[in-house]
Amino acid sequence: MCGICGVVDRRARLRVSDMEQGVVAMLDAISHRGPHGHAIVARQELVMASNRLAIRGIDQVQPPLIEHAGSVVVACNGEIDNHRELRQKLAGRGHVIDLDTDVAVIAPLYLEYGMSFLEHLQGVFALALWDERCRRLILARDRGGERHLYYSITHDRVVFASELSALRAFHPVPAQLDAQGLAQFLRSGYCASPRSPLRGVHKVGPGEMIVLEPEGIIQHRHYWRLPAQRATPARPSLRDFDRLFRAAVERQTDVDVDYGVLLSGGVDSALITAVARAVRPGKRLSAYCIRFAEASYDEGEPAAQVARELGCGFVPVTVSAADVPGALRELVRGTGELLADPAWIPMSLVARRAAQDVRMLLSGEGADELFGGYPTYLGARWAGFYARLPRSVQSAARACVEALPDSDKKMPVGFLLKRFVSGQDLGNVARHLLWTAAIPQEWLRRLGIDPPVDDCHDDAEQAVDAVQRYDFEHLLPDSLMAKSDRGSMLHAVEVRAPFLDRNVIEFAATLPLAARVRGLTTKPFLKRYALGYLPRAIVRRRKRGLSVPLSAWLRGPLQPWAQARLKHATLADAGIDTAAAQQLFHEHLDRRADHARAIWTLIVLSEWLEWLQETSPAPSVAALRGRAALQRQPAGFDVAVAPLDAPDESLVR
Repeated sequence: MCGICGVVDRRARLRVSDMEQGVVAMLDAISHRGPHGHAIVARQELVMASNRLAIRGIDQVQPPLIEHAGSVVVACNGEIDNHRELRQKLAGRGHVIDLDTDVAVIAPLYLEYGMSFLEHLQGVFALALWDERCRRLILARDRGGERHLYYSITHDRVVFASELSALRAFHPVPAQLDAQGLAQFLRSGYCASPRSPLRGVHKVGPGEMIVLEPEGIIQHRHYWRLPAQRATPARPSLRDFDRLFRAAVERQTDVDVDYGVLLSGGVDSALITAVARAVRPGKRLSAYCIRFAEASYDEGEPAAQVARELGCGFVPVTVSAADVPGALRELVRGTGELLADPAWIPMSLVARRAAQDVRMLLSGEGADELFGGYPTYLGARWAGFYARLPRSVQSAARACVEALPDSDKKMPVGFLLKRFVSGQDLGNVARHLLWTAAIPQEWLRRLGIDPPVDDCHDDAEQAVDAVQRYDFEHLLPDSLMAKSDRGSMLHAVEVRAPFLDRNVIEFAATLPLAARVRGLTTKPFLKRYALGYLPRAIVRRRKRGLSVPLSAWLRGPLQPWAQARLKHATLADAGIDTAAAQQLFHEHLDRRADHARAIWTLIVLSEWLEWLQETSPAPSVAALRGRAALQRQPAGFDVAVAPLDAPDESLVR
């Protein structure tokens, strides 16, 4: 695990020494990702660097930046879980691999298999590979998007880095906001790949490989996609899944450092904990749990019960409203990420505590998207039945639901029902985006923002299949895994998610609908499997997820801070109607509506814009955005990058 960064300057407009200076600045910006050493490689048109968080091969000093056979340079942020098998296979084909580090297999794998080398990797990674022989640069990201990679292309120069803060450090020129990326963030709380909030800056997508050739050709290839759901007539085998899942946990815990688990009161993290104990019974295992003083949000007692029954140490970390302003500021300034998942705050705080004991944490991320765990999947399942009710019945039901009072409690039924009765005339994914929106469309318009334009073609898929695929390809990699990676690596702790092992993903893709959502039950197959490891009471607990008591905090201890952030000049400079933002806030304070997520999204944007202003020579964000960003389709940058689904060879000049 580490941070990587680099620059390729095709026409040598920059001296190598200047490129090195810029890369050193990038490396310094992500120093929190790698406290155990760093390395830099310089060529005539390339400078590449990485720092290291030692997880495997801790007795070695080699950062994950490998020069192989004098012709291939690889920088890799991540872990190659099947490196032992690959090393043996490559040795049989005549490759000599002198280094013991897991990423040492990547270059010979590329030399052996060419452009299909990524298909052989299992694990998590964001990598850059430079082939000196043909002056080719490859950027790639793992299948589940657990690791991240930003890049920008200007003229013949490519700059890439693990975090946006590093990319800005290379050359902090005045930036412009991307209108569509900003709208995506305000609607959903994150920017989906390939977009970012800045024009000219993009993210490598999950399962994507970007190939940049010296002639100016850019190829966007998906070396892997989530398999289409295939309903199997036979009942899914618990035994087959157990073999795959145990192997995934065993591979991910084949490390040379102490590790722990992120444990809530839910079935996913409890199952990870139980299987981790089963595959390595002699290994000391501590469980780290996020706690709140607010009873409806606190899952400490059931988590402590799981830890006791499994013989794990239990380390609670209590999060309060007082932690929020400082933690948000630290995260934004440390990583440059624009992310409005409130759970980012407790994720960072629990990682900071865990860093005192361990370098790696196991997480249950991915289980909901793959096995059908979200309440919105129940909504997608039943939306068709609701739509067939007479209009008069629908109107009466909507009126009853809208009359339900708002609640500060965690996941109130009224909140879920209000989302369900809206958007029934929309398609599957469009309705799902409406249900999960941080800021609804009507409020986006009142705030002065045109709602984002989404590609929601889902006619060929059943409703639940369509929304699960969307969440797996967008929400999971660019929000949830960004939360985990940015929140944990700020404190030099790696998070691994066994549910995102390739074999586990591909098994889940074969599950029929009834094994994912049945009646009003989510994840029936996974819960049936979990009964082999956990008490029934834990398995059958109502899903609650990691939520933060924002509604009450914004009406209470965070009110002055929130109001100040919503009045911040950078919001107005970026085109947000701050009078509408204040109206939104007052409706929340008066309990006319629960706008906690919308308010939080604006607060995060305000904090991020202030950071962006501080890292730019421009005097205000007005210059950063520019009026061009108000266009429906923001102008491209100097070298037009082809869309993700472009043909393999896309001439960019």
